[in-house]
Amino acid sequence: MGNCHTVGPNEALVVSGGCCGSDQKTYVVGGWAWAWWLISDIQRITLEIMTLQPKCEDVETAEGVAITVTGVAQVKVMTENELLGYACEQFLGKSVIEIKSVILQTLEGHLRAILGTLTVEQIYQDRDRFATLVREVASPDVGRMGIEILSFTIKDVYDKVEYLSSLGKTQTAAVQRDADIGVAEAERDAGIREAECKREMMDVKFLADTKMADSKRELEMQKASFNQEVNTKKAEAQLAYELQAAKQQQNIRLEEIEIEVVQRKKQITIEEKEVIRTEKELVATVKRPAEAEAYKMQQLAEGRKIKTVLTAQAEADKIRLIGEAEASSIEAVGKAEAEKMRLKAEAYQQYGEAAKTALVLEALPMIASKVAAPLARTSEIVILSGDGSRVTGEVNRLLAELPVSINALTGVDLTKIPLLQKMMNPPCQTAM
Repeated sequence: MGNCHTVGPNEALVVSGGCCGSDQKTYVVGGWAWAWWLISDIQRITLEIMTLQPKCEDVETAEGVAITVTGVAQVKVMTENELLGYACEQFLGKSVIEIKSVILQTLEGHLRAILGTLTVEQIYQDRDRFATLVREVASPDVGRMGIEILSFTIKDVYDKVEYLSSLGKTQTAAVQRDADIGVAEAERDAGIREAECKREMMDVKFLADTKMADSKRELEMQKASFNQEVNTKKAEAQLAYELQAAKQQQNIRLEEIEIEVVQRKKQITIEEKEVIRTEKELVATVKRPAEAEAYKMQQLAEGRKIKTVLTAQAEADKIRLIGEAEASSIEAVGKAEAEKMRLKAEAYQQYGEAAKTALVLEALPMIASKVAAPLARTSEIVILSGDGSRVTGEVNRLLAELPVSINALTGVDLTKIPLLQKMMNPPCQTAM
C-alpha cells in the first residue's frame, strides 16, 4: 500500500526507494508521486528564491586600501534533473538557513578574492561590472551545488579612512565643473547670438550715422584747419615769449652764481682766519700751560729723585757709622771683660782656699735671692704628703743638691769646707 504525495511549483519532491528495493531517486516539481509505505523515502527541497546579503569587511584592494563591501544576491535551486540531483546531494535534509549559510560563504569567498584584484576606483565607479564579475566567477562553483545565481548587485561600498569620501568629493567637483562649463558655454552662445543681432542693428544705424558723420567731419575739418592756423600763430608767439624769458632767467641765474662764488670766497677767507686765531688761542691757553706744567712736573720728579738718592745715601752712611760705633763699643767691652777676667783669674790664683770660700759665701745670698725671686710672687706652697718625715726628707734633698749646683756655677766644691760638712753630715744619735 502507499500514499500519493503532491508538491507545489515552489518545492521539489524527492522519492527514493521502490517496491523492488531500487535506490533510484525520482524528482517531482509541481506535481504528484506515489510512495510505498515503509519502503519509499519522501523528502522535500525548497525551490523558492533565497535572498543572501554577502558582506566582506576591511578587505584590502589591489592598492592596499581596506574597504567594506555589502551585496544582495538572489539564488535558487535549479530544476533540471541532473542539477537538481546535485542540489539534493548537497542540501537534502538541511534547512533553508543552512543552505543560505553554505551559499553565502561561497559568495563571500569569491567576493573577497575579486576585491583583492581591483582598485577602489574600479569597484566604486563601475559597480555593475564588479557585480557581473563576481557572478561570473562564483556561478561555476555554486552551479556544481545545483544552485543558480539569479542576480547579484553591490549594495554598499565604504571604508574607515574616508578614501571613498575623497573620491566622491573629487567626482562632485568634476560634475560641478562640467555644469559650470555647460552654463558658461550656453551663456556664451546666447551672448554670441545676441551680439550678432545687435551687430546687424548697429550696422544699419552706423550706416546712417556715417553719412551724418561725414558731413559733420567735413565741417569739423574746415574748422580745425582754421583753428590750426590760429593756434600755430599763437604757439609761435608763446614760444618766442618763453624763449626770451628763459634767456633772461639764465642771465639772472649766472649773476646769482657769481654773487654766490664771491660770498663763498669771502666766507672761506674768514674761516681760514678763524682757524689761525683758534690755533693761537689753543697754543696760548692749552699748549703753553701744558708745557709749563710738564716742565714743573719734570723738575719736581728730578728733585724727588735727588732727595731720595741723598736720603738713601745718608741712611746708608748712618747705618755704617752706627755699625762701626757698635763694633768699636763691642770690641772695647770685650777687651774690658777679657782684662777683667784675666785680673780675676790672677787674683784667684793669689787667693788661698779660705779666700775663695769667703767669696763664695758672700755670693750665696745674692744667688739665693735670684733663685727665690720667682717664689716671692707665690703666696703659699703646699706639699701633699701623708707622712711628716717625708717633708723633712724633701728639704734635706734640696740642701744636698745645692753644693752640686754651686760647684757647677762657680767651680768651688762646698763639700770640702769643714763647717758645711758638719751641717750636711750631722752626727748620728744612738738609739736608746
